[in-house]
Amino acid sequence: MRNHSNYHTDSHAFTAYWDDFNVITVMVEEGINNHQAFTLTDGHLDINLEINGDFKLGKKRVVSLLTDVDYIPGTEYYLRHSSGEESLVLTGKVVRTKGFDERYHYEGELGNFITKKGTLFKVWAPTASNVVVNIYNDLFQKVNELPMIHQERGLWECEAGGHGEGTLYTYSVRVNGSMKEVVDPYVKAATSNCKFGMVADLAKTNPSNWDPTIKPAHAKSSDSIIYELHVRDFSIQSKSALKYKGKYKAFTEELPDKEGIPQGLNYIKWLGATHVELLPIMDFGSVDEMKADPQYNWGYDPIHYFVPEGSYSTDSHHPYTRIREVKEMIRAIHNKGLRVVMDVVYNHVYHLEASNLEKLVPGYYFRYDHGGRPSNGTGVGNDTASERRMMRKLILDSVTYWAKEFGIDGFRFDLMGIHDKETMKEVRYEIDCIDPTILLFGEGWHLNTILPDYRKATISHAKELPRIGFFNDRFRDSVKGKLFDTHSSGFATGNFSVKEDVKKCIMGSVDDYFITASQSINYVECHDNHTLWDRLSRSHPHSSEESKQQMHRLASAITILSQGIPFLHAGQEFFRTKNGVENSYKSPDRVNKFDWRRMRAVKENVTYIKGLIEIRKYFSALRMSEIHEMHSIQFLDSPDSTIAYRISQENSGETIVVVHNAGHHSEWIYIGEGEKWILADGIQAGVDPLDKTHDTSIFVAPLNTVVLIKVE
Repeated sequence: MRNHSNYHTDSHAFTAYWDDFNVITVMVEEGINNHQAFTLTDGHLDINLEINGDFKLGKKRVVSLLTDVDYIPGTEYYLRHSSGEESLVLTGKVVRTKGFDERYHYEGELGNFITKKGTLFKVWAPTASNVVVNIYNDLFQKVNELPMIHQERGLWECEAGGHGEGTLYTYSVRVNGSMKEVVDPYVKAATSNCKFGMVADLAKTNPSNWDPTIKPAHAKSSDSIIYELHVRDFSIQSKSALKYKGKYKAFTEELPDKEGIPQGLNYIKWLGATHVELLPIMDFGSVDEMKADPQYNWGYDPIHYFVPEGSYSTDSHHPYTRIREVKEMIRAIHNKGLRVVMDVVYNHVYHLEASNLEKLVPGYYFRYDHGGRPSNGTGVGNDTASERRMMRKLILDSVTYWAKEFGIDGFRFDLMGIHDKETMKEVRYEIDCIDPTILLFGEGWHLNTILPDYRKATISHAKELPRIGFFNDRFRDSVKGKLFDTHSSGFATGNFSVKEDVKKCIMGSVDDYFITASQSINYVECHDNHTLWDRLSRSHPHSSEESKQQMHRLASAITILSQGIPFLHAGQEFFRTKNGVENSYKSPDRVNKFDWRRMRAVKENVTYIKGLIEIRKYFSALRMSEIHEMHSIQFLDSPDSTIAYRISQENSGETIVVVHNAGHHSEWIYIGEGEKWILADGIQAGVDPLDKTHDTSIFVAPLNTVVLIKVE
């Protein structure tokens, strides 16, 4: 038998793939006429083949061959033709079969583990024929290559004596006849741009007195008020007074109040949010951590799912620094009585071909359409396959790692509709085992991925996914206008035909979408698309500044006072603008910065939003969740341009009355008998009454929200 160790896999005559455990598909070029004259060998024995099919495809022919033995992953098989041509049989669709998942999924831990002798390395690479651990010194020079031992279910292991904490390493994996160097997808610490993984003692990354289980109390999901923020935006403005511009450490800075309003993290606490949602802080690929020049990206291009992004660290070169600074940031947020939501991106990778996952097990971690092309529901060239056991495991292992090691209090799943329902149910179960108060929600959009629709974790399947929240697009579109028609209007901006839709949204959309109102993430603005202010500038270009501010306040008020979980984009409270840029994912800091000066320039509006949040947090009737509780909401007769309702608060004898007037004329609204205290009048808001009235009707100014409380 000839030696294949230096075999070049490119064959001009034919290319062969394992498509199932007993099926080989051969793409035959012109010149190979006898399609039955094939022999398969594993390097030792010839294996019988049987023609299963033969048809023409363009200028090629496709031949399907059946074998009488099962494909064994990691074995290099060669297909030989009587003409003398020979080709390595590449791993094909077999890795995406149910049988492959059942036989080769691995349930144990992966990554690196410090031992008394050194380090135990474990990686899942079932289709590899050889794997080695490459050891590097501090100058990034390779000093050793250690062979790994092939275990059951595709696991490769190596105990590296004498190579302990601080060891830099990669893997070299031989798959489909060639060696590729990869960084361990389960590594927890890495050098700049994650070029090398590092063996880490995570206890050494802990700040003093670190305990990730110590966090602010949180009774129920519907108590949440989410404030979405980008790490760099928060502190990058030159006039922000924060020293650590664009860094995790900016969240740890204590600054005195300025012009009567707190600065830094104290501002978010003062505003009244319960959760700070951070745009992706997992390692992503679009920012070069080695460059000092200003760079910007939202970070929705993941590379490593266990390593914090280094560009937000004061020292990306030292693997421990970024981990410690994330923990310091989270501790600072917790110490302010706030919780932390992490925006996670498991639905795609930065580049499929360059992905460590693809190099380790080609074709396994991603979806492919029926023509063999990568599925592209995400719109970025690849969709991960959450339905496969080891991709699901990666998601579960990553989520639970961040929850346990960092004390993360919530996960917002980017493009959650790409994932399958079973994976999301398992995520909910696993985090419940850690802390049932951890929030779980995501974008349940229907996307064109190869996964069957009935399996997708979309908003249409919300009732099958209890205790998982969804961004409520009906709320967004009915309150401000349709997302993809930027000149359209919603109720708050003059379209009164959607009044009934808004009323359903005020009740948490429980009749249509959800089991409970706490599944409804209510929003009119987020990092995606135009800010609400920029949207108003497009949909109402001829309206005055004052009128746009009133519409903006009204939309925000509906968001804060409706049943469900209000979601505010950072700066929404001060009419945040990105100068008309719709998706600023790579725009410069001058577009994306959190504008502290603009905030102070409109501090009356900021104080108003703060007051509405205060009202919501004070009255439990504004934070209901269960369907039966919605019966306490009674809508009042009102003109088309107005929504008015009352809520009876259980056990207190109090009745809350809310009136939203989206019209351009004042309206008289009947609110019933008795003494009533006015808590919000469209300009001011808070739990301290602004005035009281005995009138049975109230005069509500245009583009205004009024909140009253009546005590029986």
